[in-house]
Amino acid sequence: MRRKLVAANWKMNGDKAANSALLTAFVQGIDTAAVDAVVFPPAVYLDQVASAVAGSGIRYGIQNVHSAEKGAYTGEISLGMVKDFGADYVLVGHSERRELFAESDSVVAGKVQAALAAGVVPMLCVGETLAEREADQTEAVVGRQLQAVLDIVGIDAFATIVIAYEPVWAIGTGKTASPEQAQAVHAFIRGLLAQASESVAGKCQVLYGGSVKASSAQELFQQPDIDGGLVGGASLLADEFVAICQAAKGV
Repeated sequence: MRRKLVAANWKMNGDKAANSALLTAFVQGIDTAAVDAVVFPPAVYLDQVASAVAGSGIRYGIQNVHSAEKGAYTGEISLGMVKDFGADYVLVGHSERRELFAESDSVVAGKVQAALAAGVVPMLCVGETLAEREADQTEAVVGRQLQAVLDIVGIDAFATIVIAYEPVWAIGTGKTASPEQAQAVHAFIRGLLAQASESVAGKCQVLYGGSVKASSAQELFQQPDIDGGLVGGASLLADEFVAICQAAKGV
């Protein structure tokens, strides 16, 4: 049975004092024996997060990496550096990276491949815009994004990869896909993987990432193919994020 996983994507938010308060609440309130929890802080706070969650079972990752091992890439961060800080996860292909920083499917696939080679778990984000959903292109878009990675790393790698389905129209808008809408896309994702390997499809954790809140978490997490959440704004509110983790634990 797949464990539930709840991830906190702080995006470009936080400071030392606010982070400390959040992390203290997370450590005190999250039962990591029952649910996997991951924090994605801005890179400059990795060391603070590492110290704060040490021994708690809460893991942490980075929001973005470069696929090269090192070199003249001013402002970028390598997977070797991520490993040096003990991070276990990396977000790859978040809609904001795809849209604001023009990351193509091939760039995303290259980052997934590099993360796997470095022993860091990629959390691969896929999802459609509102225009694409209204044009009935959700499965075509999500399928294309997944296939680009499958073509590079192969199906067996998805036993390690975490997938986060994030409908772009529901990120930061306050809108949330209904549990039925979210489940339909999650089932499509798992079905696509199952075409290559039912075993891998059954192991892969697929998270929902569209404005998850404590009030909606339990109903979302009860869906058969939703294995947790990638949480944005609500992860900056200690009570909200802890409650989301408790909802995952209760399912």
